[in-house]
Amino acid sequence: MKIAVVGTGYVGLVTGTCFAETGNEVICVDIDADKVARMRNGEVPIYEPDLDVLFERNQRQGRLQFTTNLQEAVDHAEIIFLALPTPPGEDGSADLKYILGVAKELGGMISHYTVVVDKSTVPVGTGERVHAALAEKLDESLFDVVSNPEFLREGVAVDDFLKPDRVVIGTNSDRAQEIMHRLYEPFVRSGNPIIFMDVRSAEMTKYAANSYLATRISFMNEIANLCEIAGADVDAVRRGMGSDSRIGKRFLFPGVGYGGSCFPKDVQALAHTAGQHDYDFRILTSVMAVNDRQRLRIADKLEAYFGDDLKGKTIALWGLAFKPNTDDIREAPALYTIDRLLGAGAQVRAFDPEAMDNVKAIYGDKITFCEDQYEALEGADALAIVTEWSVFRTPNFDRMKSSLNHPVIFDGRNLYDLRRMVEAGFYYDSIGRQVVGE
Repeated sequence: MKIAVVGTGYVGLVTGTCFAETGNEVICVDIDADKVARMRNGEVPIYEPDLDVLFERNQRQGRLQFTTNLQEAVDHAEIIFLALPTPPGEDGSADLKYILGVAKELGGMISHYTVVVDKSTVPVGTGERVHAALAEKLDESLFDVVSNPEFLREGVAVDDFLKPDRVVIGTNSDRAQEIMHRLYEPFVRSGNPIIFMDVRSAEMTKYAANSYLATRISFMNEIANLCEIAGADVDAVRRGMGSDSRIGKRFLFPGVGYGGSCFPKDVQALAHTAGQHDYDFRILTSVMAVNDRQRLRIADKLEAYFGDDLKGKTIALWGLAFKPNTDDIREAPALYTIDRLLGAGAQVRAFDPEAMDNVKAIYGDKITFCEDQYEALEGADALAIVTEWSVFRTPNFDRMKSSLNHPVIFDGRNLYDLRRMVEAGFYYDSIGRQVVGE
């Protein structure tokens, strides 16, 4: 099938590359000429495991192309995916100017029947607004608007796309439904469902799913905080809860809050949608408030340990990305930790396997970026672990202890066994578990 993907951000690039991998002819469009030139030269602009292999193969074999010319892509395509940014406004609403702007342009370009797909995460009712924007200049017989929300997890997005748990498609058109079913059929050969519904329900499904997952995270963070006060162990509680088939094991790990491009924005947008309908979605308000507090949990612990006086202290920071296996730092808890530490007069020595260039663009020389995790420890008064990269899971504890000024670790991801930390001689403060080595 002939596909155009408008926007080559995280969702657009993964979508275009994976569709090309199943034999489709894909043209990706972006207004950034420099970015398009780099992609044409084989450079993948984001870090995502396995994406580079598919990108190179499909570009080399001619199924994946890049252009700044929207008309070229429109003339080629029978399906156009809109994978454009929907940044949150000050009130939490999703900004649709990019999507609606492109939709108006498409209305003056489409000359044959085309399915226009909202791949971006958009509020309920966006499909109707995109339809109206297209219909300003285009006969309604020449297009259908479909909602096809993405459920990609950064770090495993390629696998998620090629082997989805489910595909959600919102449309009221039999013609569009048949085309979308044909497009996605190769991805669900193992029997996972393609779920068809109306457009508004598909739009709501994405927000509901992400907001529920964010709720689980915030709930477990509250349980963890209570465990610390009550003397319980959140790891034991998590295992006891997760063994209940009604609850399940996933998204029950406590930490320093959620971040990234989806959860913070989508929870805010769903709360804003509720407000537009005069509905007080109190759970979501609490979820956001809990997360705002939790992403400063490590900074709180550091200040408590050093007596609220971090001036002149040096803190080693392991992890900058909002989660492992990505270079994405959007709403990353590490950034909030850095801001708090710098504001308190501390110095920060940081390491992350992939995200340092992105953080360097924000902080410049305000913090020290290190070649590896052990260099970050040199001369530091404490270590703070914020992202659970695999390389941090089984470190050389003797080397850590000799590099740090004091054997002090604040672990926001509960990477280490408490007994092992006692044996290694560390002061170790994690999330929802007893402090050891006091």
